[in-house]
Amino acid sequence: MTVNNSLDYALATMNVKAQGVYAFLSLEEIPEGVEPFAVVREFEGKTVVISEDRAIAAGLPIVSRYVRLSIDTPQSLETIGLAAMIAQSLAARSITCNILAGFHRDHIFVQVEKAVEAEEILNGLKEQARGWLPA
Repeated sequence: MTVNNSLDYALATMNVKAQGVYAFLSLEEIPEGVEPFAVVREFEGKTVVISEDRAIAAGLPIVSRYVRLSIDTPQSLETIGLAAMIAQSLAARSITCNILAGFHRDHIFVQVEKAVEAEEILNGLKEQARGWLPA
């Protein structure tokens, strides 16, 4: 399958979908039976991204909560500027934007209380980008 790596195309065709509430935790080890969404291995330990439900069930301490917005768009990991455009658009409205890029889609973590606004901003960006594409 050929993928259009144009930033305009990626923005114009993205679909934003809320995927639930998540927590970021710093753990030395992941408890047995706990299935995180993502793990980042750092010198100080592991940053674990886990759904709030799973964290509570495992008795893990939740310090901050974020809504995961999945960005579905036919892009590749080589599309230049998508994460930057999203981050800049959200930062302009003081919305936290922690991005995890997956092979098939990007995942944006935003403050729970600003998730609806973040979706509106990203959907507005999508509509704006549609005007940038050739007819």
